[in-house]
Amino acid sequence: MNNVDYDLLIVGGGMVGASLACALDGQDLRIGLIEAAPLSVSAHPGYDDRTLALAQGTRRIFQTLNLWETLAATATPIRQIHISERGSPGFAHLDCRDEDMEALGYVAEARLIGAALLAKLPTLRNVELLCPARLETVRIEPDAACIDVRFADERTVELRTRLLVAADGARSPVREQLGIAALRWEYGQQAVIANVTPTLPHRHVAYERFTSDGPVALLPMSDNRCAVVCTVSDAEASAVLDLDDAGFIALLQQRFGDRLGPFLRIGRRQAYPLFLLKAREHARQRVAIIGNAAHTLHPIAGQGFNLGIRDVAALAEVVADACRRDEDIGDLRVLNRYADWRRWDQRRTIAFTDALNRLFANPLPPVRAARNLGLLAFDLLPPVKHWFARQTMGLDGRVPKLARGLALTASPSGATTQ
Repeated sequence: MNNVDYDLLIVGGGMVGASLACALDGQDLRIGLIEAAPLSVSAHPGYDDRTLALAQGTRRIFQTLNLWETLAATATPIRQIHISERGSPGFAHLDCRDEDMEALGYVAEARLIGAALLAKLPTLRNVELLCPARLETVRIEPDAACIDVRFADERTVELRTRLLVAADGARSPVREQLGIAALRWEYGQQAVIANVTPTLPHRHVAYERFTSDGPVALLPMSDNRCAVVCTVSDAEASAVLDLDDAGFIALLQQRFGDRLGPFLRIGRRQAYPLFLLKAREHARQRVAIIGNAAHTLHPIAGQGFNLGIRDVAALAEVVADACRRDEDIGDLRVLNRYADWRRWDQRRTIAFTDALNRLFANPLPPVRAARNLGLLAFDLLPPVKHWFARQTMGLDGRVPKLARGLALTASPSGATTQ
């Protein structure tokens, strides 16, 4: 097909879109990456002060893409996960030694992940960076997706591509312009994030603590810091953000308890509204949808970014396989392989995080008692813990080549659970 400007256009240069460009490096494809913001860590809204829990599968994908060596120096391993509910004796824990792993996951700062990706993008031989540039319109023709792009100098250019990939976030202009419906559910909550220094060493333990006010997560970081994700209601968010350091430490101590001793220092706080979003379609003729454009999750259990990176690995593998077979990468029959592959993982992860948030938000005494018994039972059932650990590590079900350490050019050897 010669009447196109690109074989593949990625709309969105955040961590998911940039990762897809890196994943397709070396394929015989002309790729364009469109991003509205300048591609610099200081300017891009996706590369902020948040910390991300990277699943073991995500670490393997980054390692296969030669990105992990840069991140490893600052990423902190999660060797245990401790799950509890305030006011209840029940708890559960996961340990990497039970899974024969060096870590269950890793904690990394979003801006450092962004810096590693942005350093790699200019080295990709088959990727053209089109930024800052803003998508204006999209239309789909039988043999191409046609988009109008406005550059910073106000030039508007029409581009044609065999495959358009929407990696443009929860408010995806691509998804909205194409009329692809998305279910959106507002949780009425906000996540207040910060870094905190406790008195006691965190010992590489991640904590998920459920309270009647919302869940609180503490993730281990360097220098004995912890990344905090404290869920508050929309109604109290402003008041919580207005607290001084001592006031916020007191609130955090009251919700989390004293398992790490008194908190000594707290960093700058930011808040993000929490909602669930699910696109009704993840593939159309000439279009694939990945990352937050396809699904946005509650941060409980830290699964959102990892789900998006698994989208990247699966789509890259489908595209690479189609290229080897000399198939049209934008044909719906090809893209349905991606959608079918990802459907179960996406549905299961979305259902799990949503149900967990709703279950622990229920204040009824019978439900609270059942939760407490459930945590105790979970901790006493190794097969269930093993399944749960494999799922949260991104190593359950059909695992993409990149998550198994295999290059996309490697000969197929089955994509099953390791």
